[in-house]
Amino acid sequence: MVDVKMGDCWSKTKDQFDNLEKHTQWGIEFVERYNKFVKDRTDIEISYAKQLRNLSKKYQPKKNSKEEEEQRYTSCQAFLAVLNEMNDYAGQHEVIAENMSGLIFAELSRYIQELKQERKLHFQEGRRAQQHIESCWKQLEASKRRFERDCKEAERAQLHFEKMDNDLNVTKADVEKARQQAQTRHQMASDSKGEYSSVLQNFNKEQHEHYYTHIPNIFRKIQDLDERRIVKIGESMKTFSEVDRQVIPIIGKCLDGITKAAESVDEKHDTQLVVEAFKSGFEQPGDVEFEDFSQPMKRTVSESSLSNSRSDGKQESKSGKSKGKLWPFIKKNKGSGPEDFSHLPPEQRRKKLQQKIDEINKEIQKESDQRDGLTKMKDVYIKNPQMGRPESVDPRLAEIEQTIEKLRQESSKFEAWLAEVEGRLPTRTEQPRRPSEMPELPSAAVNNCAQDRESPDGSYTEEQNQDPQLKVAAQSEFDDEFDDEEVLAAIGTCKAMYAFEGQNEGTIAMAEGETLSVIEEDKGDGWTRVRRNEDEEGYVPTSYVEVYLDRNTKGAMTYI
Repeated sequence: MVDVKMGDCWSKTKDQFDNLEKHTQWGIEFVERYNKFVKDRTDIEISYAKQLRNLSKKYQPKKNSKEEEEQRYTSCQAFLAVLNEMNDYAGQHEVIAENMSGLIFAELSRYIQELKQERKLHFQEGRRAQQHIESCWKQLEASKRRFERDCKEAERAQLHFEKMDNDLNVTKADVEKARQQAQTRHQMASDSKGEYSSVLQNFNKEQHEHYYTHIPNIFRKIQDLDERRIVKIGESMKTFSEVDRQVIPIIGKCLDGITKAAESVDEKHDTQLVVEAFKSGFEQPGDVEFEDFSQPMKRTVSESSLSNSRSDGKQESKSGKSKGKLWPFIKKNKGSGPEDFSHLPPEQRRKKLQQKIDEINKEIQKESDQRDGLTKMKDVYIKNPQMGRPESVDPRLAEIEQTIEKLRQESSKFEAWLAEVEGRLPTRTEQPRRPSEMPELPSAAVNNCAQDRESPDGSYTEEQNQDPQLKVAAQSEFDDEFDDEEVLAAIGTCKAMYAFEGQNEGTIAMAEGETLSVIEEDKGDGWTRVRRNEDEEGYVPTSYVEVYLDRNTKGAMTYI
């Protein structure tokens, strides 16, 4: 019965260890499966963020293209804001991927390795305990069998002695020998009994500790390991949710930014830009008068007709054809057109002329900056002959002076044409503009340029006998345009590294070391617009100052 009971107990214990091994192995595999799920989610977030960034980049306006010019319209500005918000939106998905990778995937990967190692130690300890109790049992079995064998041997020796003692034919010596052998067997049986008793007591003690101490402790450790695994997987799932939840406010701000961009679309502003960009400047034609062909009279064209709306009733002829044109319906010239843009409507022509003048002024300023730099270099050579020959700079200076002179003449020509279009002389009082160093044209030059001109296709050209009231109205409108200009806010400060006299129109003098407010950055032409004491402003050379822009404008920058 004892053997059967002990075998059943060990079998049950072994079955328990086998079941626990299978369950804990399944638990580890479950954690690994969940961790793989987190890794796949991380890869999806990274891929999604990358696709969003590529999408935003794909639709960004290209520099120096028509798309960049379209940014004047509020709808295009709103779309650009949407693209920027989508870029930030993509960044939040990158944050999700980064946090999931660091807080969940990497943490669980480390924990899985610890879990496997701890599980291995617990089951090794259980197997050692099982092996130890089995070894004790085998020792008890061996001691019991030895005791049983010795008892049987002692009994046989006793029977042999009694038989020899009752046999009269046996010598006394043989009887004595049999008696001593029986005593020896009894002593061996007695010793085996003592050993068996001792081994039995030790086994019972080991068995009690095994089933009441060692095995329960091992099972508790395995249970604790499994409970910690379950808690860990629950915490990881909670973190999985929190990682998403943390970026929801920022994603909400991105979506709010998109909504704000959509609300900033101003249809009136955009359509007004279209009107300003394409308005022709033509006067509306008057009514067409009735021509009575029933009377024998010379057929004339009404002064108010479209064909004479700009010639005050005068007829002009060239090669037998009338020069009058129906301006709103003429076809555009193919190619670049005349240099003075006379093939364009008045307003478009004015814009083209002003654009051309600005381009020439930038070229003049660029050449002037080079001349100033060479002049300084020549001064250095004069003071320090060992650094170079002063006369080596003269050819380049002469070349620059010739270029500047040609550009000034070109600018004067376009200024005269612009004055003709605007119905005013080129000399006028305006807000400070970037220095051009161009001489003013006399009135005669303007009149000579403005008279008797006609575009190659016979298109419209303003005449000098224009109504004076119209000229006064145009001049008043122009002056009001500049008087209503808003005062620019300061975007930073600058410190003068050198003194500047500021003798040219639109410039401002400054002393070395003086600090001024910056109200307009260098546009690439070498000049920076500054203000002194809120009432005096103008341009100074960018190379003469150190500029410090505020961070809330375009970041901290320094021009030296």
